[in-house]
Amino acid sequence: MNGADTAWILVATALVLFMTLPGLALFYGGLVRARNVLSVFMHVYAVACLMSILWLVAGYSIAFGGEGSLWGGLGKAFLSGVDSESLSGTLPEVLFFAFQMTFAIITPALIVGAYVERIGFGFVLLFSALWMLLVYAPVTHWIWGGGMLADGGIFGETGVRDFAGGIVVHETAGLAALILAMFLGPRRNRHTPPHNPGMVMIGAGMLWVGWFGFNGGSQLAADGGAAMAITVTHISAAAASLTWVLWERIKFGRASLVGLVTGTIAGLASITPASGFVGPVEALLIGSVAGILCQEAVNLVRNTLKIDDTLDVFAVHGVGGIFGTIMIAAFGAGSWAAQLGSLAIVGVFTAAVTVAIILVVKLVTPLRVDHETETNGLDLSVHGERAYEFNS
Repeated sequence: MNGADTAWILVATALVLFMTLPGLALFYGGLVRARNVLSVFMHVYAVACLMSILWLVAGYSIAFGGEGSLWGGLGKAFLSGVDSESLSGTLPEVLFFAFQMTFAIITPALIVGAYVERIGFGFVLLFSALWMLLVYAPVTHWIWGGGMLADGGIFGETGVRDFAGGIVVHETAGLAALILAMFLGPRRNRHTPPHNPGMVMIGAGMLWVGWFGFNGGSQLAADGGAAMAITVTHISAAAASLTWVLWERIKFGRASLVGLVTGTIAGLASITPASGFVGPVEALLIGSVAGILCQEAVNLVRNTLKIDDTLDVFAVHGVGGIFGTIMIAAFGAGSWAAQLGSLAIVGVFTAAVTVAIILVVKLVTPLRVDHETETNGLDLSVHGERAYEFNS
């Protein structure tokens, strides 16, 4: 065990959890109407709790329990055979478990943004549980757990390069979000502004800070690689924030706070897969392009395809993660075959299994709330609470 590595990953684990609780909850909560903000908090918080338990029960073992091509098996279910003395590289294995658990928490939590204001709470929990175990955990094994897309797998000695989750986290969550939004259909009143842009900004700031643990922690060591990952993460986020609002200003004549911080998230998602393989200049280029690319993706999904991915999960996270993954090959840090092939394989797998899960869960619990519940807001109708003394 290395004490410095262990200390850093302890901090990184807390930072990645901080991204979800309260960062993502506040970011998403501020974007919806006041009558639904508590339901967003409820979804994100409950998903975090449920994924934590399921990661212990089976998720960790499926992802990291063995060296099989397709999955890791159940040999480490309930952390069987792991104690405080067990090591994973230079880290206590229980710490590696906890660090990876925070990724398993935020990935299904990202999907929340696609279905807010109209989905059944029971559906959220059952879908998220099955999706993490059947999509996220296997894909994690394929890429990070020594499975078929890693080094020595189907792409030969040089497997896919995905430093912190462009494919594992952002492509999978983005595609699942888009598919779920298509099944749900649009909200009955979808053209409503965010009820609290200030809350959105606070949540985005927390995500930005937490992302240092997300990307820097993925080095799994306290060294120069972690320092570079944090630095390029920051540069990409700053660049994308500025290009997003510049593009807004050019197109609409004004630059918005929500646009500025959405650009931040686009830059963070785009640098995630590449953060261990590029330097500051490449990060500047990735972020600068991401701010415009992801904004155009928002326009494509919302206005051209007419899909109500409510908080633009696919356009920001999905497109950003895919773009960053491709840029690894463009900058010569990975092979084109492995990068594009892995995106295709994971994309098809994620789409197929997500559709199957939705169809099965719909048989058990309603996908969408009724018209009256949606009109009155989920906070009071479903959870018996309201965020404010007034409602809008």
